[in-house]
Amino acid sequence: MSEEMKPVAWLTGDLLSSDCHEAEMQGREYQTKPVPLYTKEQLQPRMKMTQEEFYEFQKLVEQEYDLYSAISEIGDTSLCPNLYDRLFGSVDNNKSKQNEFAVLWANFEEFEPQKTIEIIAEKKWFVRSKKTDEKVIYWYLKMTEHFFFHEYIKEIATRFDTKEQADEWTNPLTEAVLLPVGDE
Repeated sequence: MSEEMKPVAWLTGDLLSSDCHEAEMQGREYQTKPVPLYTKEQLQPRMKMTQEEFYEFQKLVEQEYDLYSAISEIGDTSLCPNLYDRLFGSVDNNKSKQNEFAVLWANFEEFEPQKTIEIIAEKKWFVRSKKTDEKVIYWYLKMTEHFFFHEYIKEIATRFDTKEQADEWTNPLTEAVLLPVGDE
């Protein structure tokens, strides 16, 4: 279990504890089981963003903008296309995404960005064999200009932006799968 998901406080009877072992000892004493209350992630949620969004965010931080100037820079120019798409690109959830950005801007720690930002791997659609071969390796579709073939290495396989695009290249032995791009 990751540190973010481990409980940081327990309730045993009417006693509050921040130490798991102490809570277990109290539980034995009062013959009750300690109840986990909340996790570190719940106390200090981190904004999930792609590496490209983080690079754009970092440029804005380095400019020492205030929140208004940062939003204006994102909205008025093409310097931050990834952040623009995140904050203004879709009609759904624009306000909540902008509020989330404002909270991040206020709480961001420049020298410890991992406290407030979680970098998520970019994901793309791949066409992959449904079963592994005898070496327990999947085969991936690799298309070239004149033909296509199967490839062991996901990193050089053909990537698709949508499931529908990948589905066009599947057959009964393959499937479209959403996977992280790169070494993830």
